[in-house]
Amino acid sequence: MSESVQEKIARYETFVNEGLRKDLKDALDARDAIYDQISEYLKLAKDIQVIKDNGLTEMKTQVDLGSNFYVQAKIPDTKYIFVNIGFGFHAELTLDEALTFITKKEAHLQKKAKKYTEKSAQIRAHIKIVLEAMAEVMKLSNTPPRRNLEL
Repeated sequence: MSESVQEKIARYETFVNEGLRKDLKDALDARDAIYDQISEYLKLAKDIQVIKDNGLTEMKTQVDLGSNFYVQAKIPDTKYIFVNIGFGFHAELTLDEALTFITKKEAHLQKKAKKYTEKSAQIRAHIKIVLEAMAEVMKLSNTPPRRNLEL
């Protein structure tokens, strides 16, 4: 009987370590990616507000070509801006339209981030329940723990 308890504990440990912890990491990574998007949109909104507040009609800036490789660029007309609207599409918007879009996009992304936060809390709760059940089974069968398992 003790061997079957050991096998069950091993299965639960595998479930926690390979299943639930992976799911938790995936949920947290997805949430962090959304927070990165929110940060980029808020930075863009701040830049647009600077352009509007200072009445800039043209400006010089640095553009990231990828891998943090920047080049200088001159923007001859700041009336319109290209904004990433998702799925690889960019739209040419006025500054006011861009700010309106950013506000709506941020609210949408905040809702998505909240869902991932709730999902990660649920996964953490599942991990805690399984670990408590394992501890109870080990206590009842006087089985020493195989590994140090913590949330």
